[in-house]
Amino acid sequence: MSYLLEPLQAGTLQLHNRLVMPPMATSKAEADGKVSQDILNYYHEKSAGGHIGLIIIEHSFIEQAGKASHNQLSIADDSVVEKLKELAALIHRNGSKTVMQINHAGSGADEKITGSIPVGPSAIANPRKGTMPRELAQHELNGIVNAFAAAAGRVKAAGFDGVEIHSAHGYLLNQFLSPLTNQRQDGYGGSINNRIRLHLEVIAAVRKAVGEDFPVLLRLGASDYTAGGTTLEESQIAAQAFEKAGVSLIDISGGFNGFSIPGNNSQGYFAPLTEAIKKVVTVPVLLTGGITEPLAAEKLLEEGKADLIGVARAIFNDSTWASRAVTLLSEK
Repeated sequence: MSYLLEPLQAGTLQLHNRLVMPPMATSKAEADGKVSQDILNYYHEKSAGGHIGLIIIEHSFIEQAGKASHNQLSIADDSVVEKLKELAALIHRNGSKTVMQINHAGSGADEKITGSIPVGPSAIANPRKGTMPRELAQHELNGIVNAFAAAAGRVKAAGFDGVEIHSAHGYLLNQFLSPLTNQRQDGYGGSINNRIRLHLEVIAAVRKAVGEDFPVLLRLGASDYTAGGTTLEESQIAAQAFEKAGVSLIDISGGFNGFSIPGNNSQGYFAPLTEAIKKVVTVPVLLTGGITEPLAAEKLLEEGKADLIGVARAIFNDSTWASRAVTLLSEK
């Protein structure tokens, strides 16, 4: 049997194979962030046939101040839950498991969209967006922790199979992780253990909100690929702390470099990160990054680079990709 088609368990999350559709922003939500018919149609098309083991819904904002873009999905208040129930049920009917990714954009937000000045760990311009945030006061961090927890509760209430906390691609939690944007002088800045303090508070609050048996994933921007940025060694320390705190699966991507590495177009270009993190944790590790060929996905798993494979743009561009991959690997 093929490696990609083997089942996998992450905490209480049981997957029939190791193929994942990672979160990709579609800008198809209603203006207020509610699930639209376009969103339902899109995820119906992607999940048809149940060939994808896990579908991670695109990043959804936990509060208005953390909204990243127009027509982004919302998980910011209870009014969104009913339509999200339709989305979860649709994907389940098609045969896949699904989790929602929850996010605060921090200094990646735009005042024209949110109506407020962007916030960040320090008053340092966002390296990806150029926006200048105001520094969050320590007393404001509790509100952000509570917003993540409330959002996770809504994800569970909507019937999803788990929730993913977003700390990659230069958004708020990633901004706290990275020395490029976190130059705080308090207990949330300085050492790697201080820079992940907010993450651990979020994980603890989310765990409390959803209970011990609900899968909690975390997407980690494990390297900025920039001098002075987050290093792999720091991310190994972070990953171990996240596992200890109750994270069920670690999903690896880039930091302020986003979901690509300049000059590297190899299939599975984040594999050096996942391979190194896999050595220090026991929870499953998800690899994404430029994977377009089923046999490349198979080889990455065979070589022990990761436990699951995320195929993003290839599935985004071709909704039959997963079906063809499963057929090909079934005949191996």
